[in-house]
Amino acid sequence: MTWREWLGFGAGLLALTALFLPWTQLSATDPQLRAALAELPSEDVSRPVWSATFFGWFPPLLLVLTGLVVAIFGQSGRARWSGLPQLWLVATVVAFVGTVLGWVFIDWQFGEQQRGLLTESGVSIGTGIGRYLGVAATLVSLTGAVLDVVALRAETRLPGQQRVRR
Repeated sequence: MTWREWLGFGAGLLALTALFLPWTQLSATDPQLRAALAELPSEDVSRPVWSATFFGWFPPLLLVLTGLVVAIFGQSGRARWSGLPQLWLVATVVAFVGTVLGWVFIDWQFGEQQRGLLTESGVSIGTGIGRYLGVAATLVSLTGAVLDVVALRAETRLPGQQRVRR
């Protein structure tokens, strides 16, 4: 396995780890609200990825699957020449777009009435450590995929062929 494939596999493992950490945290600046949030069950204040929208849980699962595919089939020259690096890049870009949308629509995991009540009471919906690790996994996978596509292009260049400067 090349170091780029290890990056893809590592990104998949990081995304898998992120799935088991909190993705959404409720917080408040008012001391009374903070005390009230502290009395609530932890699963109401700190929510897992499975409580999030499709854009919360799909990107990390896609990265886990992509990391496994890259680790298993990346050693096969036939798979590499058939487009595995490009497939890796496309899957990672889809995961990146999903991650960004999940961040933008973070409050959609709550109903409209719940969002209104939380906003009126001064409770803010923030990100948990799992969401940050998910973003890190996406960036690591994206870096590995781009470098792997560039490496494949360098391998396909004929020995006497020179680069065209633009």
